[in-house]
Amino acid sequence: MESNPEGAEAVSAIGLDLVAPEVYAPMLRKLVLAATGVGVGAALLAATALSWPTAVAIGAIVGVPTIAYALAIRRRRIWMAGTTIHVQRVFGERRVELSETTGAELLVYPSRLSRIVLRVTAGPETQIIPLAMYTDSGSGRELHLLGLRTLADALATSRLAAAVAVSDVLVHQLRAEARDAALGDRPLYKAVRLARANDTVSPVVLTDTEVAELG
Repeated sequence: MESNPEGAEAVSAIGLDLVAPEVYAPMLRKLVLAATGVGVGAALLAATALSWPTAVAIGAIVGVPTIAYALAIRRRRIWMAGTTIHVQRVFGERRVELSETTGAELLVYPSRLSRIVLRVTAGPETQIIPLAMYTDSGSGRELHLLGLRTLADALATSRLAAAVAVSDVLVHQLRAEARDAALGDRPLYKAVRLARANDTVSPVVLTDTEVAELG
């Protein structure tokens, strides 16, 4: 799905958020309201025994961290324009040029809700791009087709063999999603199943051989 996040160039911008910010925005608004209420309540309670400045400080300590966290999550976005990944952060924007990739790895975080991500490095910048997440029961969420296609094409422009290998995996994942293949036939799910077989809770970095076997 195409998107045009604030700050993106005029060229076509493809959102790479595994879960679009618009989906969880209502939940974040409720979280902000709840944190505000708790903070105000804590301040009023503290005011019965302490001075107002102290009570207000206590209310801020209770409510502000949660409010700040929710606002930071709401602001964060990741998208691609051309071969450049853009990450909107709380302060400023990070850009990673995939045609200049010096490192490309597939990482799996095995758990009851396992995640597989792409970690790319270009110069001093390193960025994590979520690709999919799967539950133990076999359900999950995967990056949409246009996002996979854009990532695969951008990685293919790199001279790094590892980046090209990951690009090939994403192309096979794209084809599997397009034909609605069973999870067992999808490369990203195969990677998660492989990591789970290692019986570890630590992040697993797939080797070059393992990546090559996913296609």
